[in-house]
Amino acid sequence: MSKRRAAFLTLGCKVNQYETDAMEEILEKNGYDIVSFKETADVYIINTCSVTNMADRKSRQMIHRAKKNNPDAVIVAAGCYVQAAEKEMVEKNMADILVGNNKKKDIAQILEEYFAVKEEEQKVPLVSEVIDINHTKEYEDLTIHKVNEHTRAYIKIQDGCNQFCSYCIIPYTRGRIRSKNPEEVIEEVKNLAAQGYKEIVLTGIHLSSYGKDLGDITLLDVIQRIQQIEDIERIRLGSLEPRIITEQFVKELRACDKVCPHFHLSLQSGCDETLKRMNRKYTTEEYETALNVLRTYYEHPALTTDVIAGFVGETEEEFEKTRAYLEKINLYEMHIFKYSVREGTRAQKMSGHVPEQVKTERSDVLLAMAKRHKSEFEKWYVGRKEKVLLEEIIEKNGKKYFQGYTAHYVKVAVELSENDTKLRQNEVIVVDIQGFIDENLLYGKVSIEF
Repeated sequence: MSKRRAAFLTLGCKVNQYETDAMEEILEKNGYDIVSFKETADVYIINTCSVTNMADRKSRQMIHRAKKNNPDAVIVAAGCYVQAAEKEMVEKNMADILVGNNKKKDIAQILEEYFAVKEEEQKVPLVSEVIDINHTKEYEDLTIHKVNEHTRAYIKIQDGCNQFCSYCIIPYTRGRIRSKNPEEVIEEVKNLAAQGYKEIVLTGIHLSSYGKDLGDITLLDVIQRIQQIEDIERIRLGSLEPRIITEQFVKELRACDKVCPHFHLSLQSGCDETLKRMNRKYTTEEYETALNVLRTYYEHPALTTDVIAGFVGETEEEFEKTRAYLEKINLYEMHIFKYSVREGTRAQKMSGHVPEQVKTERSDVLLAMAKRHKSEFEKWYVGRKEKVLLEEIIEKNGKKYFQGYTAHYVKVAVELSENDTKLRQNEVIVVDIQGFIDENLLYGKVSIEF
């Protein structure tokens, strides 16, 4: 019997991508060939997202696309959309198998049981493997030994969220906070280091809460242990809550020289009244204090954030407060999102929804500011030497460049000569940064010394 072919498609966040990588490994170990989603496969697995109504729609579209790819294939829908819409998916018979969160580790067994029934019967009823995620304390035991990226490995160490922001469905699809055992985290990082990965990115649904369910263990403890792993050169952190950024935390973090000076602190609004309606647990003053601590301990840190434009009830005055605040704190990158109604959240039922046109106008103002601030931040590097982790060869204006990222996650390109074989992917080099190829890309020459 020939090997079954399985194809994956991932929607949403880096945590989802990690879980897809882990499921791929599980199926490979169980004799499956992993193929592209565009190819004909026996099994299509869509790891869905449910962060917005648009994400729900995209999840449904990708399930439909898989059916078109091969009408005879087994269609598996997994993840957050399944967790949020199991009843509807069962009623509409959207897929052959539904796999909720905390059940992805069982993907091989679920498929084995499905195919066993299929061999006996012509038609197999829809299989739903979805638990009550809100009442589990179990951290799903998933591990990866390789990732799709060649230089940077994202490692999920935390799941769930206890914050219940008024616009967010994630606590209902991911459950309460759960942390990966630190010994297992270290073992996973060591395995990836042995595979040649130099940069580790720690991710989670609410990374700042890592360890709160494990007693005295904290996120800092894990970072300090990874710092000791010889072949790892960079430790990058996923999104953090502003309240974790205390002087003591940053002081100890600064002592770990492998930690990248690149911090994503979720903000969402620069207006305290709006933050209250969002049920965010900090003020703009507290957020700014966190930024100042990071700027005190790190030279020119790359500080990034997310901002929602046009949240429910946002007046012109509140938006102006946000605009002025963002201008003042002057971050490297701001990811601007127009508020999108999410069914099942408290914000959906609030009064004062902002018209779509107004949301677009406000978003455009913030996007223009974000572009300007990013450019100003990157100009600082011209004339400086920076370490760059090389990732891929690109072509710009007829010339070839080796492109990579600094520890601050600033993209830099090095021009390649026609016969250049010295530079290699996954190599850290020192670059004399000389200017911009275009408005989004710095370039430089390899430096002999640092």
